[in-house]
Amino acid sequence: MRVSSNQQLEADGDLSVQRQLVREYVEKHPDWRLDEKEYFEGSKSGYKNTVEERDVLGEALLDAQKGEYQILAVYKDDRIGRRMWEIGSYVMRLKSYGVDIYTVKDGCISPDQEDIMGQMMLALRYGNAQKSSSDTGMRVKDTARKLVQKGKFMGGAAPYGYRLVLSGEISKHGRALHHLEILPDQAEMVRHIFRLSLYKEFGSAKIARLCNEQEDQRRLAPGDAWKSGTITSILTNPIYTGHTAYKRRERIQGKYHRARAEDWILSDEANEEIAIIDWETWKSVQEKRAQRRKKYSSPSPGERKEQELKNKELLPLLDVLRCGACGGKMTNGTGYNYWTVGKTGEKRTSRIPAYKCQNACQGVPHGTNSRFRASRIEPLVFSILAEAVGNLLKEENILETVKKIKTRKYEAKQRALLKERQELETLQKKCTVMEEHIPDAMTGTYPVSLKELTELISRNRRQIKEQEERVQKREEELAGTAGEGGARKREKPGHPSWEKIFLEADGAVKRVLVNTLVEQIEMTGAKAVIRFKTGKETLFPKL
Repeated sequence: MRVSSNQQLEADGDLSVQRQLVREYVEKHPDWRLDEKEYFEGSKSGYKNTVEERDVLGEALLDAQKGEYQILAVYKDDRIGRRMWEIGSYVMRLKSYGVDIYTVKDGCISPDQEDIMGQMMLALRYGNAQKSSSDTGMRVKDTARKLVQKGKFMGGAAPYGYRLVLSGEISKHGRALHHLEILPDQAEMVRHIFRLSLYKEFGSAKIARLCNEQEDQRRLAPGDAWKSGTITSILTNPIYTGHTAYKRRERIQGKYHRARAEDWILSDEANEEIAIIDWETWKSVQEKRAQRRKKYSSPSPGERKEQELKNKELLPLLDVLRCGACGGKMTNGTGYNYWTVGKTGEKRTSRIPAYKCQNACQGVPHGTNSRFRASRIEPLVFSILAEAVGNLLKEENILETVKKIKTRKYEAKQRALLKERQELETLQKKCTVMEEHIPDAMTGTYPVSLKELTELISRNRRQIKEQEERVQKREEELAGTAGEGGARKREKPGHPSWEKIFLEADGAVKRVLVNTLVEQIEMTGAKAVIRFKTGKETLFPKL
């Protein structure tokens, strides 16, 4: 059972109806036995969320692998989901474990593994469900756009500076509607934040820090303290001018991202009853913030991802280091120096790797140092870990271990290649079957039109081409792995110890080992507390 919104859970309405209909359907089959196991998913969209994002589907699949049931009964097929290719594939995976899906409306919807026609109809079934959700979403968005343009507040939590009060209106679904009302103390705080941004051109982090330094202002924070993210949210929300807004965020590949301001939908007129600042002030703040962004422009997504990987190699303790003062995660605090050589004019730079507390950077007060040089922390931590590694692996022969690792790598790549080849063969067979039915589609004796069939074949051929490229890539990787075991250099006498191997390893290797052995490291001033994932008696038997 699945309900796609919190409203459907109210008074157990939609849920109780689904449960009753499914139970009555099961009772009509005397050879079925209900095992009382119920898979329930509340307030989860079967259209927006992928199969991997829905834990309930994963649980049902795991139980099917264990052979705990043979039939999954649902009210309608769209309770499983509304994504054309993913849900069809999920139904067939259940089928491979001997599980059929029966719906109250349509009976069994699980085709046999050899029934290509049935699988195509299954894809069309969920294609229609996906299109229906897409059409509904467009209607909802169009309605919301019109309501916002008329100045209606579209619900949700009240922004900082306001509270929700009953408006006296009732929706067509019977729910009491609310409108915004200004909270005077918080409204004055909003004006103060805008003044700091407009007249002093402070960034969000500095504004948060200044607000936290004043006890009366800190008490007005929406949480324990002001943070830069909260300040940014206030400075970019047009609601403070009396203009309601829509489409400030957009969903891309399952994740929400801040939309460009020019794409927002704003109310045609400002509601003076909820206006805290004037439109010109808000607009000027946005312009100044845009100038700051341009001055301190961030890298592109690809460059950012590459930089994150470099950071983790440069700072191997990033994943486990915590601030001992607030418990917050330490992030990259690397400092850079730039200069120009006088005689040649050559520009040079130097880098000082360091860790910093993110909360302190967002303005949260800290009584101790919140930035630590890597050269101060890492040598001590790595010397302790080197000893731990030596004790854990003292019985392991280094050369034999390397040989085993290479063998495992080769076998893993062999399995990956076999899997890709099997997927290619499946796609090719599917394409052949569809091509054989072209004459039937031309004469109108095939349930799918010729246009739809040719589109499916074209899509399948593109998938085959992509799969062939994946197979070729796997083959090249496998050939490269096989070459590693070729001419081997003569080993030098006196093999290095595990401790030395660890200390001489690059940052990426050290990061993996740190994450394997260490739960977290707490830094407070001159004190570091290391919490291991395994017992001290294993890592340090002499203690």
